Amino acid sequence: MQGAAISFSARFPLSSNHRKLAVATFNTASLRRSQRPRFRNGSSLSFSSNSSSGRFLSPLGCSLKQDGLISSLTPVDPEANSNDVVVQAAEESAAAAAAAKSKRLTDTLVLGALFGLWILFNIYFNIYNKQVLKAFHYPYTATLGQFAIGAVLVTLMWTLNLYKRPKISGAQLAAIFPLAVVHTLGNLFTNMSLGKVAVSFTHTIKAMEPFFSVFLSAMFLGEAPTIWVISSLVPIVGGVCLASLTEVSFNWTGFLSAMASNLMNQSRNVLSKKIMVNKEDSLDNITLFSVITIMSFFLMIPPTLFVEGVKFTPSYLQASGVNINQIYTRSLLAALTYHAYQQVAYMILERVSPVTHSVANCVKRVVVIVASVIFFRTPVSPINSLGTGIALAGVFLYSRLTSIKPKPKPKTV
Repeated sequence: MQGAAISFSARFPLSSNHRKLAVATFNTASLRRSQRPRFRNGSSLSFSSNSSSGRFLSPLGCSLKQDGLISSLTPVDPEANSNDVVVQAAEESAAAAAAAKSKRLTDTLVLGALFGLWILFNIYFNIYNKQVLKAFHYPYTATLGQFAIGAVLVTLMWTLNLYKRPKISGAQLAAIFPLAVVHTLGNLFTNMSLGKVAVSFTHTIKAMEPFFSVFLSAMFLGEAPTIWVISSLVPIVGGVCLASLTEVSFNWTGFLSAMASNLMNQSRNVLSKKIMVNKEDSLDNITLFSVITIMSFFLMIPPTLFVEGVKFTPSYLQASGVNINQIYTRSLLAALTYHAYQQVAYMILERVSPVTHSVANCVKRVVVIVASVIFFRTPVSPINSLGTGIALAGVFLYSRLTSIKPKPKPKTV
């Protein structure tokens, strides 16, 4: 705490004997307003006095030690004295408040920019990915390519010290491996669905994620949902069913692939809670995602070669009659935007609560659906739109209700 220097101007009656003061003690409480102390930001004390007889006590200053003792006496400028109380600490407090307000404004602007980039990258990923899968019907190869580019980005990030390279033990890798497996399958099933049905329909089905989250959490984590959370699942399931019945691009492969993607993604969340419980061994979100990306790349190589073989060579693409440059460019952009929106999502999660992140994810899904319908000119019936709207409203309701914690039951003696 900073000391407050005190200076005051008081009237000392001086005796005719210049060598001795007539008053031996001084009481600041007896001073009039014009004689009260003035506070400065420092660690010194100064005072001066005059008398009606014209005899003056020269202004003196003294430094105060932390133990309250006076260390030295020095002359001070008489013009520095004042009749009013001035507390300069208030100025510092006002400056600190202004700085805090400016920082809050900056943080808000940064968070808003991150949300905007998150939605923008997600829109472009879905558009480029759909364009690739519409012309190139090999979801295994497309998924492998996305993980390959992601692994390269992570390696560059660590090599250039853009993000600290983690030191991972064998036990940590063993714990992360199941997460990498379900993450790989989740992305593969999403690409399989996007290759078969419209982007808007895939994301409508993916609105069912809360249903799988509640089911898996209750089964493996013992987290019993409240009646309100269960009630919020009704419009989600009903809306998805209504949208599915009226979807023009509906087919069972696309529908079941999207449902399998929901199951894998929520399994990853449950496994991360169940396995990564030791805080000493846990990694931050960005590092965990980076490690999972590299592991997913290696996990995708065997099934891709087994199921589809090597289908991404220029000779094969040329023989297939597709535009080689267009496929390569859009595949690269799809992979870059995918990893960009994943990284931004984790940056947002570090700044907001999981509930806020979940609500924002719901808003993002709405924007992606609308943007894909406009871009691809997807035919949408009124009943289909109603079903999608009901499902997304249920997701929003679920996000809000999960933040309400049940009151603990009183202990009985």
